[in-house]
Amino acid sequence: MASVDNRKKSLVLALSNYLSLDPSVIPADTLDSDIKSLYLSIIAAASGHDEVNHSDEVLKWVAFAESLPVALDQCFENLKKLNDELSGKSVLVGNGLKPSEADVIVFSAIHSSLISLPDTNKEKLPHVLRWVDYIQHKQGFVGLFEEILLQKPEFEPPVTKSVGVAESDLKPNKTEQTKPNKTEQSIKNANKSETDTSKDKSKAEGKSTGDTEPTKAKAKAAKEAKPAGKEAAAKETELSVSLLNIQVGLIRKAWKHPSADSLLVEEIDVGDAKLRQVVSGLAKYCNPDELTNRRVALITNVKPGKLRDVTSEGLVLCASNEGSTIVEPLLPPEGAKIGERVSFAGIDGKPEDVLNPKKKQLEKITPNLFTDDNGVATFKGIPFMTSGGPCTSSISRATIK
Repeated sequence: MASVDNRKKSLVLALSNYLSLDPSVIPADTLDSDIKSLYLSIIAAASGHDEVNHSDEVLKWVAFAESLPVALDQCFENLKKLNDELSGKSVLVGNGLKPSEADVIVFSAIHSSLISLPDTNKEKLPHVLRWVDYIQHKQGFVGLFEEILLQKPEFEPPVTKSVGVAESDLKPNKTEQTKPNKTEQSIKNANKSETDTSKDKSKAEGKSTGDTEPTKAKAKAAKEAKPAGKEAAAKETELSVSLLNIQVGLIRKAWKHPSADSLLVEEIDVGDAKLRQVVSGLAKYCNPDELTNRRVALITNVKPGKLRDVTSEGLVLCASNEGSTIVEPLLPPEGAKIGERVSFAGIDGKPEDVLNPKKKQLEKITPNLFTDDNGVATFKGIPFMTSGGPCTSSISRATIK
């Protein structure tokens, strides 16, 4: 069938690109064989050996590609299973972010079917779409394959009070709420300037006024609009989770805050010579013994400060249900290395040295942090990934702060 042949051609193209192999060295008659045999031939050509060892995990995904139905409705059922598999992963094989042969093979197999799916079906495959977007850009497949455009899934978590944050900090600043943004104001100023200039010109008809006033008005409007555009771009950048330095930490010791019943104090190891002291609003939800020797996801570039006279040098990220009746720290997997930075597939960027409280960067990012249906911690649906796998919580569809 033509569709099966197209999948094989896509496999040759994708794997050759991945292995830096000239596709012309692949014998044309290999396209007559099944996908597994085709895959083995390409790998052998790339390695220069007839016999190559393959992991069972990779061969499992070769079998998945081989058995993928051509009919869209049947293929969609298989894609839903793939979506479940990817709910806690950035790549199909391995715990990191580097695509494997399995990722390339499955991408080439599902590409044409995924493009043909109706949008209503695509919306049910958020993890597949996130993964496809990562693979096509990470491997430079855009140009070799038709780019799969997607709108990343949005999530509107319920607004709940942050653990250890005063309620007054959650209320929007009245001045900021009512004050128009600079871009809108500059446009209004520009329109007003041009209108006023036009009126002046009409009144002075017959006099030699030239273009001096309109030119000044336009220059002023351009001058005002330019910084506003820069400011809007800066605000967009501030929304990226890459600004946060989230590290895997291990609580070595925890105790009750000496002067606040709702607070606990923890000493957390993030691989530095000195342990970090952190104050968290967890006394109501956890006792110190439960936290001792527990892994946590810690934001280490918040500005150090004092909470009820006790120094705090970080923020333990916690998941909470609606109403905040259940709150627990996010749990990095056992395989994660102490001190390693949590990553997000497809999102690059250097974290701030220290977050600026005046810019409210953290407050703009946390509304996009939540756990999915499987309890995997995510930023806009992209998992918190470590070398040992994703960070998780026992609370699904929870807010994270």
